[in-house]
Amino acid sequence: MVMNFVCFCLASVLVLSLGVSSEPVEDKQALLAFLSQTKHENRVQWNSSTSACDWVGVECDANRSFVYTLRLPGVGLVGSIPPNTVGRLNQLRVLSLRANRLSGPIPADFSNLTLLRSLYLQYNEFTGPFPPSLTRLTRLIRLDISSNNFTGPIPFAVNNLTQLTRLFLQNNKFSGSLPTINSDGLDDFNVSNNNLNGSIPGSFSKFPESSFAGNLGLCGGPLPPCNQFFPSPAPSPSEPIPPTTSSRKSRKLSTGAIIGIAVGSAIVALLLLLVLILCLCKRTRRPPKQQKPFTPMTTRDVPSAEAGTSSSKDETIGGTSTEGERNKLVFFEGGIYSFDLEDLLRASAEVLGKGSVGTSYKAVLEEGTTVVVKRLKDVAVSKREFEMQMEMVGKITHENLVPLRAFYYAIDEKLLVYDFMHDGSLSALLHGKLLCFISSLFRA
Repeated sequence: MVMNFVCFCLASVLVLSLGVSSEPVEDKQALLAFLSQTKHENRVQWNSSTSACDWVGVECDANRSFVYTLRLPGVGLVGSIPPNTVGRLNQLRVLSLRANRLSGPIPADFSNLTLLRSLYLQYNEFTGPFPPSLTRLTRLIRLDISSNNFTGPIPFAVNNLTQLTRLFLQNNKFSGSLPTINSDGLDDFNVSNNNLNGSIPGSFSKFPESSFAGNLGLCGGPLPPCNQFFPSPAPSPSEPIPPTTSSRKSRKLSTGAIIGIAVGSAIVALLLLLVLILCLCKRTRRPPKQQKPFTPMTTRDVPSAEAGTSSSKDETIGGTSTEGERNKLVFFEGGIYSFDLEDLLRASAEVLGKGSVGTSYKAVLEEGTTVVVKRLKDVAVSKREFEMQMEMVGKITHENLVPLRAFYYAIDEKLLVYDFMHDGSLSALLHGKLLCFISSLFRA
């Protein structure tokens, strides 16, 4: 019994002595390899005969069993980080190598630092794309890789870092558009002074303008609004070659097709006549004093706005224009709509077709109203000439014509607003829906 008690005491003393003198052997070897393979200015001198937990910039856990923190800011480290060195510190919580002259890409084995909470690599000379190894450190709370030379897009995989509260990417050379990032937990965010472009996602609207400054291609959110009114239409796909029909079928046209051809020819002739009248009016235009005043009707009674315009807003469409030409969405009498220019700006748009004078869009407003907006191109006329021509077109009424409901004029933006006609297509004409076919001609 006494012998057993003595053995137990000796074993306890041995365990305690081992606990006191414990050493993170593997972490120590990784740190020595990092320092020996990285050029530095001898500001860091680690003695291999002492415990790594006592070295400058190194902190261990309470039991001194692994390296918990590595802080080496501004110690003159030069060159790339050697692989299989820092990446072996798989128990690391805090890593700070800021304000050195480290360069090259971030090693891929940084993905082993899965317990890392804070990473500070700012004010170095790192290059390459956004380090993919960092998007796997899902426990990161603070990430600062600002003031380096990183290039390429900011990946959507940043959303993997769900615990981030601070993300600093400024003063790099990131390009492309900003991905939509869940910013609910972000308190600080900065991508200023990069080469980013496009619209700022709405999730970033809570951050100040300074977080996005220095990116000439960014717009929206806290920055000035984007100028583009509708998205540029996608290139038209090559039209398929219609199948050849036999001579027997070509000789037998249906009655509906014959009527459609006849009425279509009449409408084309009417359009040509209308264009001719407009050209003659442009040449023989009388002095402004002899013209009848243009008296459109606005759909909203706004005391501070001019009659015939939408409510006054700060936004403009299509580059710079004078104050008198801003935000004037002019409606004709007898209209059924009650929206303004701002509603039209927020509408979702779909390209219906392209013609020689412009592109037509199907615009669905927030309240559900659907209209057709024709965006004119290469129309270089004065405001007065444009209003005179639109007044003339707006007075034309015919059961086979889609009436012009409103128009907008700016120096480099001219818009026409029509009713949206459902099921209007050439196919409908060939099946006997003549009126739908005629309406689709004017919408296109």
